[in-house]
Amino acid sequence: MVGELNRLQMVSYAMAFTTLITPAALALHLDDDDPAYAIVDCRFKLDDVEWGHREYSAAHIPGAVYADLAHDLSGSKSGTNGRHPLPDPETLARTFSRLGIASGVQVVAYDQDNGMFASRLWWLLRWLGHEAAAVLDGGFAKWKAEGRPTRSGDESRAPRDFTGSPHPGMTVDVNEVARLVATRGASRDVHAGPLLVDARAPERYRGDIEPLDKIAGHIPGAVNHFFQGNLDAAGTLRSPEDLRKRFKESIGDIRPEQVVCYCGSGVTACHNLLALEHAGLTGAKLYAGSWSEWSSDPSRSVERG
Repeated sequence: MVGELNRLQMVSYAMAFTTLITPAALALHLDDDDPAYAIVDCRFKLDDVEWGHREYSAAHIPGAVYADLAHDLSGSKSGTNGRHPLPDPETLARTFSRLGIASGVQVVAYDQDNGMFASRLWWLLRWLGHEAAAVLDGGFAKWKAEGRPTRSGDESRAPRDFTGSPHPGMTVDVNEVARLVATRGASRDVHAGPLLVDARAPERYRGDIEPLDKIAGHIPGAVNHFFQGNLDAAGTLRSPEDLRKRFKESIGDIRPEQVVCYCGSGVTACHNLLALEHAGLTGAKLYAGSWSEWSSDPSRSVERG
């Protein structure tokens, strides 16, 4: 027991992975069933909510436990608070405890490939104060492509006592977004207050199509930074230098702490937050309700094009 605690403490004092981890780096911690590493499979499909768990049961990284976007990484829906609202913090802390996460544990989250669902878990952990969390670069697809081992069936970890509380400065709510829209609408200064950054595909941002929500378009004044642009041709996150260049093209000289990320339901926005953090552009916030919450009220203004 003492040896296990020492190993856990070592992660706290060593250089933890806080944005990305490669399959090669993770593989070093498989053979010894390292208690200081918690691997969490976050695979999910919006159009087939049982797909992720089926795929996990068929084959996953050895030692990984499964976290479901809808049940574990989202809260209760009211019909007006978005498709994937934030979980209640106490409920989320219990989920992390069940997944075997506590202080000193390095969490590695992965999904099928691009990190869009894994980044949601990464952000939620940071929201409750757990910094030692990283997304597996390239996801399960890269893990398999490199010929690394897999395991079938369901696994669990010994529960741990997770403690943490939300960092209020990491989020904005719909009322704050409404004030932001009003402020920017009344000013011609491009630097007037925070900037909304929409992570959805350009055609959804423009309002050409809307496959998931009732109204097409985007929040007035928002700029588009499609999260898939954070990835290179190999499906891994671009270098920090490349990411900084691309964000500069999207947000100009706006300071990162003035950036508010949103998407359809608060999931892919976390990918932009991960990319910003990896690029050294820290301090951006999440509007978790995102377009699905904003567009649920017909009195709120909508922009297209």
